[in-house]
This record gives sequence, structure tokens and C-alpha cells, in this order.
Amino acid sequence: MLVTDAVRSASTFDQTVPAKLLRLLFHDCMVEGCDGSVLVEGNGTERADPANASLGGFQVVESAKALVEVFCPSTVSCADVLVLAARDAVRLGGGPNVRVLMGRKDGRVSSEANVRANIVDTTFDLDQMTKIFSSKALNLDDLVALSGAHTIGRSHCSAFSDRFAQDSKGKLTPTDPLLDKKYGNDLLSQCPRNADPSITVDNDPETGLVFDNVYYQNLVMGKGLFHSDSVLFGDTRTRNKVLRFAESEESFFEGWERSFLRLTSIGVKTGNQGEIRRLCREING
Repeated sequence: MLVTDAVRSASTFDQTVPAKLLRLLFHDCMVEGCDGSVLVEGNGTERADPANASLGGFQVVESAKALVEVFCPSTVSCADVLVLAARDAVRLGGGPNVRVLMGRKDGRVSSEANVRANIVDTTFDLDQMTKIFSSKALNLDDLVALSGAHTIGRSHCSAFSDRFAQDSKGKLTPTDPLLDKKYGNDLLSQCPRNADPSITVDNDPETGLVFDNVYYQNLVMGKGLFHSDSVLFGDTRTRNKVLRFAESEESFFEGWERSFLRLTSIGVKTGNQGEIRRLCREING
């Protein structure tokens, strides 16, 4: 309840908080496992890698942890707080309420060198994504379900610039065959050439603040923001799963719950493998 209150309060002032917390969890679990290592500040840490430069939600986790420490000192790890915060972010956005497991310890290592090889890039094809997911014991069903996290959130223009090319006159045009041309031109109207780097657009152009299955309906219509989204419908290995989720929000929520539990079980540290940090931003001294 303490974590839920912190997430709800922060989301009231900033509607982008739920998506930030969910993305933060992914970047934590996919690198060193769900051990809160992405939360650690400092040179050479995961957080310092340029691939994590656009991550947000750190202060929400830190605030939630501070509340928990008042009532349950040295009992709940930052890793568990982050999992709970991401779970609550989904629920507050209209998604399912997942009953997550607890008992994770915080990792004592956070290394920038571990980031790039473990993070899915928005330009990836299905084989590249499958390789990373398989290394975490996640399968194609998990990949399709967890990609549904893009039903909320916003992204910088640079995150999907690979889908456009510049002609001899300097005009940008959509070149990715998996991208609906009208949607591509809509994106270009929001992200023209030499656009302000701070500009962001909704991952889901229809219901960007709601955790729902419209993301999959968008994929069917060629309106996936990233190439890594569009290939899920473009590849026969995952197309039917996308169609099923597009047709049934209940099926998506069921798939999300299963895969979210698998995601939050990656590389969990227990016992002497980790610690319970006093502050999420630094390893105990």
C-alpha cells in the first residue's frame, strides 16, 4: 500500500510516471536480473550508460523506499520496491493487478559494461530480440506480451529515426515497409528534420496513457512506433499472437500476467547473494 500510494501520488503530478517505472523495471531485470542495480548512481554504473540516459522514475522509487523504511526498516529491498512500483503503474493505468513474488535482494554490482549486450534496441528484428530474450529464459510468447508495455509512454524522435530516409533535397520520407505511410507522415509532422531533441511522441497514438490492447491493434494497422514493434506483426512466428491480443484484451492481460511474473523472476538474488540497501541510489557502505 505504501508503494501504491507513492506511485499514485507521483502519477497525479506527472502522467508519464507509470510508463517510466515500467521501463525502469525492464532495464533493471534484463541486465543483472531484478536486483535494483539500475538504480545505483555513479560513474561506471548501469545508470551512467548512454542507453539508460532517458530512463526516469528514479525519485518515485526512492520516495517509495523511504516510506517503506519508516514502517519496515531494512526489510524490503529496492529491487522489490521497483517491482511493486511497476506492477502498480500498470494497474493504475487500467491494466491487470499482478500478484508478484517478494524476497529479492539488492545487487552489490552495477556496471555500465553490462548494459548494451542485454538491452533490446528499437531497431532490432525478431531474431535479435529473440536472442536476448532467450538468454533470460524468456520465449516468443513473453516477447509479444511484454512488448505490450509500449501501450503507454512516450519516446524521443531519435528512437525511431531509422524508419525514415532523407532525399537529395533534405526531405524525410518513411522507408520502413512495415510502417503505414500515413502514420509515418504523421510522425514526421511531429518530428521534422532537425527537430528539438527533447520532443517526444506517444508510443500508442490512440490511447497513450491507458494500459490496454490498442497497442496490438495499432501493430495490425502498421502503426507500431518502433521497427522492433512492427516486426511482431510482420513476422509469421509472432503474427497470430499479436492478432489474438488485438482481438481480446482479456487474452493480453492473461499473457501479460504470466510474462510479467517471468520477467520479475530473472536473476533474482537471495540470501548472501545481495543486500537490502538503505538508499536505492547507493550500495551499502
